[in-house]
Amino acid sequence: MKKTIEVSQQDKEHLEIIRNSVSSFIKTCAENYDNEQHILLDVAPQDHKGAKEFFNKITIKTLDIDPDSSADYIMDLCANNSDKISDDYFDFVLCTEVLEHTLNPFAAVQEIYRLLRPGGLALITVPFNFRIHGPLPDCWRFTEHGLRVLFDEKLFEISSLEEIVSKKRDLMPIHYKLIAKKLN
Repeated sequence: MKKTIEVSQQDKEHLEIIRNSVSSFIKTCAENYDNEQHILLDVAPQDHKGAKEFFNKITIKTLDIDPDSSADYIMDLCANNSDKISDDYFDFVLCTEVLEHTLNPFAAVQEIYRLLRPGGLALITVPFNFRIHGPLPDCWRFTEHGLRVLFDEKLFEISSLEEIVSKKRDLMPIHYKLIAKKLN
């Protein structure tokens, strides 16, 4: 007999907050960076419209590990994929709610660094206070401090790191939004 999983009210509330946070983040990024001269890589937009919902002018390419997705690039973000995409190719890498699913987030951020042009921006969101969720595996939760380590100051300059706080619990943010510029 299959076990029924009951989702708590708090998780339902946090999911709504996270979805709104991701949408507002992508919308703000589009308002600031949508330009026909740029190329954006949207990582794993599988179950939502991702960048395509908000960006109208920029060239959008997609990347996913799932071979059944219709992504432009089927590959593992944790690997060096220089045989498929050259170094310094994208102006922006949008990676929303993905890093917690990677097996090696340090390798994933290293690949984001490789893919970005000098001065390019990593546009990142991650949950913190949220239940284990699919697609599995769901391996990590990052604090502000962990994100600062991942986006090493020798490689990136963090221009924005915002937390969505929990009104019910101090020091337990629900969500983070980060913008980091690739240094030369």
